[in-house]
Amino acid sequence: MSETLAKPAAQAATEVLYEAADGIATITLNRPERMNAISGPMLAALSDYLLTANADPKVRVVILTGAGRAFCVGLDLVDATQGSGIGSDKQAQAVSVNLDLRNTPPTILFAMDKPTICALNGAAAGYGLDTALGCDIRIMGEGSKLAAAFVKRGVVPESGGTWLLPRLVGWSKAAELIFTGRTLSAADSLALGLASEVVPDSELLARARAVAAEIAANAPLAVQSAKRLMRMGMEETFNDHVHHVYLQFLQLVRTQDFREGMTSFLEKRPADFKGR
Repeated sequence: MSETLAKPAAQAATEVLYEAADGIATITLNRPERMNAISGPMLAALSDYLLTANADPKVRVVILTGAGRAFCVGLDLVDATQGSGIGSDKQAQAVSVNLDLRNTPPTILFAMDKPTICALNGAAAGYGLDTALGCDIRIMGEGSKLAAAFVKRGVVPESGGTWLLPRLVGWSKAAELIFTGRTLSAADSLALGLASEVVPDSELLARARAVAAEIAANAPLAVQSAKRLMRMGMEETFNDHVHHVYLQFLQLVRTQDFREGMTSFLEKRPADFKGR
């Protein structure tokens, strides 16, 4: 049975949807008439839902996707030019009540321990690209694309792209993509390692859920520890990292899940992990 939450304000609750079932939380950007361009209330709602998923012990994996023909085409520039969207003084004052740089979706995506999968439908441009890059796994529909068009709009990747892209594809390719504002097809993204796989558009969400279910079947404490260690390993020396891995390992071998993993292996049956 699924559970649909309505935590944020009424408008944002319809523009960002949350559903949790079978250990998988699905967060959907739901502004298809604007190709899921991000408004201030949507930013706050997305942050709330990511924090909700990360804190919920029943959630083991998070899928982030978009409704309609695009994942997210970026921040809402139409509203901004009319003085009411992100980038305007009015919206900046309203959004600052709920968000700061430590509590925005890209920052939360990087910090959260739950694995995240981006089921990337259609275009991911600007802020949408940074958000997709912030997920651990990207599964792309064959008709989707990634657009690093920031410099074409007079800005820079403001939500993690300048940190993430060089680490994902190397300095030279990241420089090429950011400096040219180039758009990548799903096939291009797969070749560069920006996509884990590319599937027919009609199969995208089903495939993302299948991968999420495969992850959710594993010991959640071990999966979350692995993600935490991978994140730490990006910033520390090998010797420091080995020490931190050992400390995590010592904690895991004391868990019920470790005993269940060993017992189920010896008994040749699927494990039933409880997250304890």
